[in-house]
Amino acid sequence: MYAVLLLGLMATLRVALATTTHTFNWTTGWGMYNVDGVKDREVITCNGEFPWPDIKVNRGDRIVVYLNNGFTNANTSLHFHGLFQNGTSQMDGPPLVSQCPIAPNDTFIYNFTVPDNVGSYWYHSHVSGQYQDGMRGTLIIEEEGAVPYDYDEEVVVQLSEWYHDTTDVLINSFMNLYNPTGAEPIPQNLIINNTMNLTWNVEPDTTYLLRIINTGGFVSQYFWIEDHDLTVVEVDGVYTEQNTTDMLYITVAQRYSVLIHTKNDTSRNYAIMQKFDDTMLDVVPSDLQLNATSYMVYNSTTSLPSENYVDELDFLDDFYLVPYNKTELFDEPDYTITVDVAMDNLINGVNYAFFNNITYTTPKVPTLLTALSAGKNATDATVYGSNINAFVLEKDEVVEIVLNNLDSGTHPFHLHGHIFQVLVRDVEYDDTTHAFNADNHTAFPEYPMMRDTLYVRPQSNFVIRFKADNPGVWMFHCHIEWHLIQGLALILIEDPASIQSTASQQITENHKSVCKNVGVPYEGNAAANATDYLDLTGENIQLKTIPTGFTKKGIIAMVFSCLAGVLGLISIALYGLMDMEHVEEKVIEELHLDVDKVLAADDGTDEGANSSAAEKVSSD
Repeated sequence: MYAVLLLGLMATLRVALATTTHTFNWTTGWGMYNVDGVKDREVITCNGEFPWPDIKVNRGDRIVVYLNNGFTNANTSLHFHGLFQNGTSQMDGPPLVSQCPIAPNDTFIYNFTVPDNVGSYWYHSHVSGQYQDGMRGTLIIEEEGAVPYDYDEEVVVQLSEWYHDTTDVLINSFMNLYNPTGAEPIPQNLIINNTMNLTWNVEPDTTYLLRIINTGGFVSQYFWIEDHDLTVVEVDGVYTEQNTTDMLYITVAQRYSVLIHTKNDTSRNYAIMQKFDDTMLDVVPSDLQLNATSYMVYNSTTSLPSENYVDELDFLDDFYLVPYNKTELFDEPDYTITVDVAMDNLINGVNYAFFNNITYTTPKVPTLLTALSAGKNATDATVYGSNINAFVLEKDEVVEIVLNNLDSGTHPFHLHGHIFQVLVRDVEYDDTTHAFNADNHTAFPEYPMMRDTLYVRPQSNFVIRFKADNPGVWMFHCHIEWHLIQGLALILIEDPASIQSTASQQITENHKSVCKNVGVPYEGNAAANATDYLDLTGENIQLKTIPTGFTKKGIIAMVFSCLAGVLGLISIALYGLMDMEHVEEKVIEELHLDVDKVLAADDGTDEGANSSAAEKVSSD
């Protein structure tokens, strides 16, 4: 018996000695950089440099990041995408969900271990599209023997799109009365490893493990390598049975690891291809290059390849991937959450995104901190506010999310703190919306594909299932950054009793200081009421809806007709026939007109109570 105990103690000591603490001291800032080789523009730097560092650690290691906000006029935060953060929910990163936002000149200390994750991940800011300006990097977690297949060398490939304007400029035109359809800004280029026209030098007869991570904020990409097979062995940190394909379809926030075996013949080089999913673009500009070409180089003395064309976009359907450990279908759900996705305008004429008619509007206290301070009331979803789509989950129950997409676009959805099983992903529909029918659906897989980011097809649906075995507060949201800014998110409060009773979940002194410095309470309900948690007086709520009887097209037409008429008369009176651009906007500015009040449906609109949902989501 003593020998067994001694052996166990020695094993524990070996693990403890083998783990390493990786400490990073990062300060955000701005600098000029030409990412795509076309235009110099401002990017977010780390310690004055760009791009941000890539991280590689071992399973069980500790990561400590001192994130210093070097911005002068913006809050920030950091999310480690795909990490479970078991027992450390406050280190997850979304501001006003799991933490207070970090004010300029302040520092948040992210301190956690990674005992439960192995594979391909990344990190990024979770504030107002900052990661689209460059605040992002890859994170690889390794473990000896974790990859169940042999390979010779590992290569990390980071995909993204790139804009020539900074995100704050784009948000101002996107969340705007003059963009009533909610058309997303169009990127200028596709990039790979923070550049274009990358050269990858390879050795013949060699097996490479490519970890492909889409760190973009909007458009899905097709990815292939001319005349080379891609054998998928991992998605989103889940190793799979081998599945060989010619092409991948990878949405923003998704990750694939593939094996590629190079040829023996070194007489020529091959094209590495990226292609926009242009069906996601409202408009395809005539000068937009839909394909981007990089180079797989066997022989540097011969010519680089030209663009590779394919007859059809025949890509792998990830629904049929089988986890390597063959996790069986979870039991019937204890709790089913059904949500409908829609995009629509509120009374100010701006287009928002909705789950069940609610556009996510941030509370006055971070939801995790409400769960920590609410006592027995923490199990009542009411305390978390009426405008965040809060769902309270009980310990270890099987949870099913049924998502019906009422929109005509593709949406990739990400669940924090978990991987999930994919039971259904219906086909695309272009005639009418098809909601999931529990009485009439395809058979669920025996060993469902598991990952943390999944796309839904237009006017279609999906069904996912997971176990509530990770106490914390977790976001479920569309990972198209424009749609998150529009409010397409909900919040899961998982096992609040365990959150309150676990020492590692308690708010750190550093976290309290960050809250004080940014002026956000760290106790109280969604309205910052720490006396009566069921009293939500003064909470942030979304703007009023368009009055009954008006269609979306009708209200937009009315708004623009009335506004154009009024402003037109004023413009003529003030400027005569002067040749001026954007005269309506100039009149609004010079007369100090409040467009929200002009467009209010009635005199009872309370501008103070109905704060802009866009401003709430940005958490700035």
